[in-house]
Amino acid sequence: MSMLVWVLMALAIWHFTVFLPDHFWGGIVGALLCAVIGSSVVGFLISGLKVPGESDTDLAQAFVALPGTFLGLGFAYLYGRAQDRAAGIERHQL
Repeated sequence: MSMLVWVLMALAIWHFTVFLPDHFWGGIVGALLCAVIGSSVVGFLISGLKVPGESDTDLAQAFVALPGTFLGLGFAYLYGRAQDRAAGIERHQL
């Protein structure tokens, strides 16, 4: 059950990437995949290499997903931006 919470939290945070310049590796879909993978991996690690069941799922599990989501989105953005620069694609910066 906690895995569902982690994935839904990543999905909720991912929606805010629409306000950022599109430098994400793989575009908006790549950002979604990196956010979900990041939240799942970090949530799994923080929970002691197990996925807590329904009785162990509480509000804290939503906060466990945040660091992984931001790490995944940060990776997707920085890697995509580096690829854009290497390809000679320069977009306007904020």
